[in-house]
Amino acid sequence: MRFVKYLFAALALVTGNLPALPAADRPNILWIVSEDNASHWLGCYGNTEAKTPRLDALAAGGTLFNHAYSNAPVCAVARSTILNGAYAVTQGTQHMRSRHPIPATFKPYVTYLREQGYYCTNNAKTDYNFLGNDEAIWDVCSEDATYQDRPKGKPFFAVFNLGISHESTLFSDKIAANRKNGTIPNTPRLDPATVTVPPYLPDLPEIRSDIAIYHDNMTALDTAVGKLLDKLKSAGLADDTIIFYYSDHGGILPRGKRYLLDTGVRVPMLLHVPEKWRSLSPFKSGQRVDENVAFVDLAPTLLSLVGLDKPSQMQGRAFLGSKRQEPAETNDVFLFADRFDEIYGLRRGLTDGRWKYIRNFHPNLPGAPYSSYQFGQAGWLAWQKAWQDGKLDARFNQIWETPQPSERLFDTQGDPWEIHNLAADPAHAERLAAMRGRLKTKMIETADTGLIPEPMWAELALKKPIASYLAERKGDLPALVELAFAASEGNAKNLPHFQSLLTDKDPVTRYWATEGCLILGKSASPAADALVGVLADSHSAIRVAAANELFTLGNPSGKAALLSELESVKEVNAERNLVNTLMRLNVLNDIPDTWVKRTLNDKKASEYLKRLATRVNQERK
Repeated sequence: MRFVKYLFAALALVTGNLPALPAADRPNILWIVSEDNASHWLGCYGNTEAKTPRLDALAAGGTLFNHAYSNAPVCAVARSTILNGAYAVTQGTQHMRSRHPIPATFKPYVTYLREQGYYCTNNAKTDYNFLGNDEAIWDVCSEDATYQDRPKGKPFFAVFNLGISHESTLFSDKIAANRKNGTIPNTPRLDPATVTVPPYLPDLPEIRSDIAIYHDNMTALDTAVGKLLDKLKSAGLADDTIIFYYSDHGGILPRGKRYLLDTGVRVPMLLHVPEKWRSLSPFKSGQRVDENVAFVDLAPTLLSLVGLDKPSQMQGRAFLGSKRQEPAETNDVFLFADRFDEIYGLRRGLTDGRWKYIRNFHPNLPGAPYSSYQFGQAGWLAWQKAWQDGKLDARFNQIWETPQPSERLFDTQGDPWEIHNLAADPAHAERLAAMRGRLKTKMIETADTGLIPEPMWAELALKKPIASYLAERKGDLPALVELAFAASEGNAKNLPHFQSLLTDKDPVTRYWATEGCLILGKSASPAADALVGVLADSHSAIRVAAANELFTLGNPSGKAALLSELESVKEVNAERNLVNTLMRLNVLNDIPDTWVKRTLNDKKASEYLKRLATRVNQERK
């Protein structure tokens, strides 16, 4: 028996796994997750108008992370990164509301915890954004899930997701419902006329009202957090439980959620480690920590807290526990934003905690909207209408217009609301080039699947994960990254290069060459004849990009090709891309009535085609 014991211990050292220990020898872990609130909404993060006493007390007695980031500014993408401890762009889970398959090598942290004897519950949001049964990974996943139902002697890991701070709580019906049920007061605690409007937003009555109401939502969230903490204490478990509180990404005002600015990705993260488990944290009670932490770090950190090494497929670092890794000298946080709901766009970023670099790979598209869902908020609608009516100062118009900057550089210390883009400032040229270079390296290292447009995934990867397809092309990544950066640069000197690649044997190369022409707009007119040839490409995403550019150049073959694409496109993501293009170019009046009627009567037509047909039909009545 002694030999077996030593053999098992040796295997544990080799594999990084430890045998399950009694509950008394393992910390319980409680995660409290709120939705859509950036860190600046809490009193403990410096908001003097906030009323968040329970969270402020948690921070005062625990650890507050000054630089905690969601790698993605939207929930499902962020959650897939958290769950598997790997960037969504590596897995192929970066498109909001997608269910693409991922390689079997990605394994949820929950599985590792359950293998170590933890009772794991989730109450109740999943939203993991990849193919599979989200609920099956948990012991219990429901609105009734609780650690209190665990078998005797088992340590627990429990997640509670609180939705009172969600974007939709500023929609008129939710405001009314929350006032009726007493969640928030009928009259806001703060007078909308006196609330502070951040300088990145226009000072409009609707935005002031949304700010005041959201403060009430945050107070309701604080109350809900307090109830969870009180239940833990009344159950006699507070001294045995490590507590995390964080938001799933930033928000909630316009230019928050879905944006790589700090208003979209910088989140509150509070930690409480009871005295019994102080050895698992290098931080003191009441400490404010300046090292960067991100969602990709959470899974390795959880495993470290229970004594496990980080598995090779996990990309973050453990910032707590026996396997803690010290931050690298350049501790960059990798940020990404792709399709949100129905609207495409590829954006990437890096932040070192002070300096932020953002690359927009589609500067030909406006910076808003990134989703139609956001227009449930009165503030978003008011901002859009004020822009349309010409009632805004120039700096508030840019988000709605094109072209957008292809790159932005911000000093978040001197400019915390990220208003002043320093990318064109010669004084920062060296820093700009360095961060641009580090982003390129990061996209190569992570095998960023965003380099391949989603409408091409099914065609290129067939039935295997897009991550597996790109892994087979690892050697091509540096060239593809360079081409994507050149395409988004919008520099006419690159046109001959793009034109030479329009017939390349690689479809991803052809796509970025075509996008490079599209982003150049009228400056790409010398490539018009070559682009006509691209209309016969085998991939819809490439044909649509070429047709879009030809339309911009006034070539009638562009519009004809887009309308023809309506008859031939079949794959759902390609359909979505086509519909976005038709709506953006405002050619709806040219869509044939026969197509509209056929689509409305086709039970198998996708929601995107039906949405387009419905809109055209309504406008013609």
